[in-house]
Amino acid sequence: MKLTTSIACSLLAAALLTTTLPAAAGGGGLTAGSVDATEADYLVYVREEEKLARDVYLTLYQTWGLPVFDNIAASEETHTTAVEDMIEKYRLTDPVVDDTVGVFVNPDLASLYTTLVARGSQNPVEALYVGAAIEELDMIDLQAAIDASDNADIRQLYENLMSGSRNHLRAYVGQIEILGIVYEAQYLTQEEVDEIIDSPVERGSHRN
Repeated sequence: MKLTTSIACSLLAAALLTTTLPAAAGGGGLTAGSVDATEADYLVYVREEEKLARDVYLTLYQTWGLPVFDNIAASEETHTTAVEDMIEKYRLTDPVVDDTVGVFVNPDLASLYTTLVARGSQNPVEALYVGAAIEELDMIDLQAAIDASDNADIRQLYENLMSGSRNHLRAYVGQIEILGIVYEAQYLTQEEVDEIIDSPVERGSHRN
């Protein structure tokens, strides 16, 4: 059995590719301590992006009862809290004013949550592909945030989150391949995905 990328996430791709990311330079007016505007914008965005992953996985767990979603949702809770701690450290305004599942200040992420859940609610395989897509895209966004950050502590935070996303991708792809489906990369290159999948699970601080 093989599920092509076009079948697995054509709707997902359209939604995700229109999500607004922080500008690469000269971001909004958020400044505090020794972070510049772009670093601040990325911290605020990543805080809600990690919540998005958590919320989608919690909802898909309720829908399908697959333990992988419950386990990774708990990890995403750790991740979004770690970003919250960094936001507090630099005295920025936390965008998560309501921690209810599916509630976001960023309207693009709110819309994306609805799209992801709808896609993942079609069947368990689609749900696993949604999980893998989220992790691939998280890695792309985190790399952009790393490249835009000068502060060592912020870069280390993102590196930890990146490690976690690689582990999560390994978990989702593992579940997909148990079903006899050959996983095809959705947003990263196939070479990048294969390198991640073929490497060992990572351990360490916040690297769940």
